[in-house]
Amino acid sequence: MTRRATILFGAMCVIWGLPYLLIKVAVRDLHPATLVFCRTAIGAVILVPIAAVRGELRPLLARWKPLVAYTVVELGIPWVLLSTAEERLTSSLSGLLVAAVPLVGAVLSCSLADRDPLGARGVTGLLIGFAGVGALVGFDVSGADAGSVAIVAFVVVGYAIGPLILARHLSDLPGLGVVAGSLVLCAAAYAPFALTRLPARVPNGRVIASVVVLGVVCTAIAFVVFFHLIAEIGPVHATVITYVNPAVAVVLGVVFLGEGFGFATAVGFALILLGSYLATSARRGTAPRRAAVPVGEP
Repeated sequence: MTRRATILFGAMCVIWGLPYLLIKVAVRDLHPATLVFCRTAIGAVILVPIAAVRGELRPLLARWKPLVAYTVVELGIPWVLLSTAEERLTSSLSGLLVAAVPLVGAVLSCSLADRDPLGARGVTGLLIGFAGVGALVGFDVSGADAGSVAIVAFVVVGYAIGPLILARHLSDLPGLGVVAGSLVLCAAAYAPFALTRLPARVPNGRVIASVVVLGVVCTAIAFVVFFHLIAEIGPVHATVITYVNPAVAVVLGVVFLGEGFGFATAVGFALILLGSYLATSARRGTAPRRAAVPVGEP
């Protein structure tokens, strides 16, 4: 990679490893629906004018149905569910569980999209990856948090379905326009819920800062940086950040929140990464040339 691509790649690994920590801090004072509204509204305020000036919003009108579907499964449902799960799960464990998205994506792509067989390498990757998920759930999650783990499972499925909708129905549209339109739709949908779930008192500075960073850095700036990264190295190689983001989430959770990181966590994470790589690497040659978001964007 060029120096510029390396900088962009490193920036994305950190930026999309941050949300798990920030969400964990924010949900201490904010309802998940309020948090989703704030994040998407901030992102929309920044990105919509840019997309409008570039003429990338008008083409969305003819594809409003798949755009709504994409918004629901990639942003609307996963973001509120992830925030809900992090009320009880650690940020690091949430990030590690979301690392299973490429595994689910490989299964869905095989069964619903291309119908190409995974082959021995792909099947082996799936088995290894899901063994890693089992290690995390079996050793790092108490029975009281089983419901939260199930919630994250729905998040993973949503993140896996979103790129399929994108590839089939929205891949020829301007990427920034798709993101801006999705953020507007999501913010509008959550506005009524956010107004009825306002905190009784003004949140502390850490919570406010977390929301601002989520909206400005992890949403608006992140997508702009990601589009530049795609232009440098292509959408297929850009999705490799998916394998690094969870590691960043773990480090941040341990350093700033004092979350534990045991042997079972390390083994589970390693198995998930290895399984994801094996399950998806054989299919990368047929990946779509355009993409608005990587698999599992938090």
